[in-house]
Amino acid sequence: MTHISDPAFQAKADIQVRQGDLGRNGCVSTIGMARWLEDARLRVELPRFERLVGAGEFDPFQIVLVSQSVELLAPAHREDTNAQVHTGVRRIGRSSFTFEHEVFADNKRVGSGEATVLLLGTAGPLALPDELIADLTALQMPDSSTTVVNRPDAERHERDHYAYFTPLRARICDVDSNQHVNFIALATWYDEAVAAFTSAALGVGKGDLLSDLSPSSYRINYVSEVTYPGDYEIGILVAAFDTDSVHYELGIFLEGTCLGVADAVGTRGELSARSLAPGGPS
Repeated sequence: MTHISDPAFQAKADIQVRQGDLGRNGCVSTIGMARWLEDARLRVELPRFERLVGAGEFDPFQIVLVSQSVELLAPAHREDTNAQVHTGVRRIGRSSFTFEHEVFADNKRVGSGEATVLLLGTAGPLALPDELIADLTALQMPDSSTTVVNRPDAERHERDHYAYFTPLRARICDVDSNQHVNFIALATWYDEAVAAFTSAALGVGKGDLLSDLSPSSYRINYVSEVTYPGDYEIGILVAAFDTDSVHYELGIFLEGTCLGVADAVGTRGELSARSLAPGGPS
């Protein structure tokens, strides 16, 4: 879909472009766009479910992300006055459902994404109540037969799969109301790991300016909670590269246990084939 009036998406959220959404190149960053998608999801109206919860007729629950993706498709700027996220529901399961997003700025499609959300109770996943299913059905896309994205292979959860590691320490400001590190904060950790890898690959010294090679897309899968305090490490493997881009596989670990994995695609820039090959920066 390329036109802002496409009727497939039932929920539309106006977005105010903020300075903090911008990357080093002056355009909205991948992380900034991920915030837009989060904002749009929080603004989706689920009136039947909200009445059920408000009446105290549904067990205590948390809304937990199972996976999410975001992709920049074209530049979006601070000056864009008409930014919108269009949201629909792609899949409705027993305990989870999947949002799909398209992002527009001044009537131009600039991004896309999706998020799979799980309803979690004290004893585990909760069955979606009829009221929530009715709300989601009203938002469901006309064609919900999209190809299912396969979850990463089991080897991605093994520390030995990765060739390069960078340490990261959780900060108290990363923690959200679910008492774990927020998923947007985790996305910035992956950004930090790619920056550390490209710095090492390019031989960038302390105080030198690093070329902007931040990923333009992420697909993130959550395995377990990342909590504070904690000292973590992000593993990176170059899965593939061509003349223009690099596909990274990433994993977050605590003492050898995998807590999440991600795929990212970034600009290659001046990264040499040697630095991207096995045995690259260490």
